[in-house]
Amino acid sequence: METGPLLKVEELALKKHKIFRQSKIRYIARAMLASMFIGFGVIVAFKTGNFFYLEHSPLTYPMAAITFGAAIILIAYGGGDLFTGNTFYYTYAALRKKMKWIEVVKLWIFSYCGNILGASAFALLIFLTGLFTDSSVNGFLLYVVEHKMTTSTTELFFRAILCNWLVCLAFFIPMSFKQDGAKMFAMMLFVFCFFISGYEHSIANMCTFAIALVLNHPGTISFAGVLHNLIPVTLGNLIGGGLLMGFMYYYVNKPFLDSEDH
Repeated sequence: METGPLLKVEELALKKHKIFRQSKIRYIARAMLASMFIGFGVIVAFKTGNFFYLEHSPLTYPMAAITFGAAIILIAYGGGDLFTGNTFYYTYAALRKKMKWIEVVKLWIFSYCGNILGASAFALLIFLTGLFTDSSVNGFLLYVVEHKMTTSTTELFFRAILCNWLVCLAFFIPMSFKQDGAKMFAMMLFVFCFFISGYEHSIANMCTFAIALVLNHPGTISFAGVLHNLIPVTLGNLIGGGLLMGFMYYYVNKPFLDSEDH
């Protein structure tokens, strides 16, 4: 089995850890960037989807899913630090004894907080543009948010496990590709899969909720609804990235990794 991409995962985790050790503020700024990049994806996806939503078209979700791929390209090539990917990278690095678990938890907390700050800042920017204030533009976004806030906790949790498993694969599999075009296509394809499947991504939700809350929204969209969604979704994402990616890849490749270490 090819262990080259796994070495890249390890190097990436250590690089991120180095940035964190040098400057916590810089690390938080990188995390803010990542969720703002997702914000761009959220806006373009819901703005595109809304044209079809108004016509009650079956293409509403596919069109939104295709355009949301912009977010992963921005993160992969524009830098930034996403909590969901970090659940995989840091777990793997800790299992390989390259990082201490206490550091891993710290990094998760800092990236998550940075992602929240970025999502909030982006929502404020969107609010100030006035581009989303009209109900003819924000209908699809508010409809999806309302749905996310009323789904059962158990369903959210399991959707989040599958989501981050797929999203981490979207970052991991292209690591072994040589051409940027192929990388981008694979990433967008995986993101399309996660979006169209209806899985739950804590940071994408965070951005979508922040935008919905600054708009003129119905009473069904509330801060309590945010917590109802984000708590099980964050835990599910953690299991998807940490257990199904970090632990699983470490476990299935252990014989190869051990022989390379010696």
